[in-house]
Amino acid sequence: MTLNSINEPMDDDHFHDECGVFGVFDHLEAANLTYLGLYAQQHRGQESAGIVSTDGRNFNSHRGMGLVADIFKQHNIQKLEGKSAIGHVRYSTSGESGLRNCQPFSYEYAHGGIAMCHNGNIVNAHALRKELEYEGSIFQSTSDTEVLIHLVARSKGEDTATRLSEAVQRLQGGFSVLVLTEDRLFGMRDANGIRPLVLGKLGGAWVLASETCAFDLIGAEYVRDVKAGEMVIIDKDGLHSISPFNHVSPKLCVFEYVYFARPDSNIEGVNVYQSRYQIGVELAKESPANADIVIPVPDSGVAPAMGFAEQSGIPLQMGLIRNHYVGRTFIEPQQSIRNFGVKLKLNPNANIIRGKRVVLVDDSIVRGTTSRKIVEMVRLAGASEIHMRISSPPTKHSCYYGINTPDPEELIANRMDLVQTCKEIGADSLAYVSFDGMYQAVGRPRCNHCDACFSGEYPIAIDSPHTPPQLSLLRFFNRDA
Repeated sequence: MTLNSINEPMDDDHFHDECGVFGVFDHLEAANLTYLGLYAQQHRGQESAGIVSTDGRNFNSHRGMGLVADIFKQHNIQKLEGKSAIGHVRYSTSGESGLRNCQPFSYEYAHGGIAMCHNGNIVNAHALRKELEYEGSIFQSTSDTEVLIHLVARSKGEDTATRLSEAVQRLQGGFSVLVLTEDRLFGMRDANGIRPLVLGKLGGAWVLASETCAFDLIGAEYVRDVKAGEMVIIDKDGLHSISPFNHVSPKLCVFEYVYFARPDSNIEGVNVYQSRYQIGVELAKESPANADIVIPVPDSGVAPAMGFAEQSGIPLQMGLIRNHYVGRTFIEPQQSIRNFGVKLKLNPNANIIRGKRVVLVDDSIVRGTTSRKIVEMVRLAGASEIHMRISSPPTKHSCYYGINTPDPEELIANRMDLVQTCKEIGADSLAYVSFDGMYQAVGRPRCNHCDACFSGEYPIAIDSPHTPPQLSLLRFFNRDA
């Protein structure tokens, strides 16, 4: 028997979530809080998780493959002593899948102990790693996070803040980083702020996370987003802030609003659920359909479908029922069995669909394979017409900043025009939200966001002649799919 990755069978045709981070400084329940913070951000990475804590002298670590609740039991958390901790949930976008790449990493170096984790992708990590290896560095993982650790260790700066500042100035890409020492917690975003990071308080303790939903679970108060290009330093004297970068140009990933972030999170002052709902409203204005019911593709299609239904006056129905308990399973590797991947996750409710003209709302179309199977399922359930509406612009380009995406030639919108794509997925009509509609819904200017996966306009030049690791990884994981 072969372990086939049907853990997320319908999500193979979506951009995968990148990673999530959480940190707490000066709280008696640091490890427990970090566990809960990671649990709240499980959607950002389901491959592995880890926590490193410190009591001011020693560092304690527990990491593992799988989901947070499976990795951490009470006895594991009890061993994570100390009042400060950082944690990480991972979906591999750089470096192979495996325990040696589980974060946070922790090391002893000339200036004491240090632990580090990050969300994102360093696009020049390959070149930096080769340089460091040539100079004698030995790596224990294939993660680009370790490149930053080596840069910090080699810095001649007088303190950790200076060493970190010098190190991150050599990095290119999108990243949010947490660093823990015996007496300080650091949080920083890249100069463009592509990946999110938020700051909060819990009593007298400071907390950092990728999303505000982590604060809601532990009862922390949101203070603000860490700014693009900012490094916050938390120690016994409180919060300090510096900017290691000379030029700051905010370019938050707009796909956080479309798909990645949890709907109940707020990013850069914008509620994710509300932005998705409003995208649905804009879709209905831009691309109405004569239909009887609106059906979301769960879960990320629910909010825009609600907005589409409200604006159009067409009733919303849950015509696709999701099975939330699909896990990894041992199956025979024949193609005939693998084709049931989507059916393991979704099942159409024929009693609702039969004889109806359906508006089917989803967040994106990547390769087109899953959309085609969903349309076919709805058609077989008796739909008389299927009008596909997508709550993002066409995905034509790969992401190089920490999101696992296919090569451009695998993206259906890069190979086909709208009419061809509609025919390929088997729908009666197809429409995507426009750039103007998306940003109108988000309520923030386009110039403050990265939308390279839609537009091909990359805020950070991709100058490596080699295919970035996250692209080859997706091929590796799906080579038998």
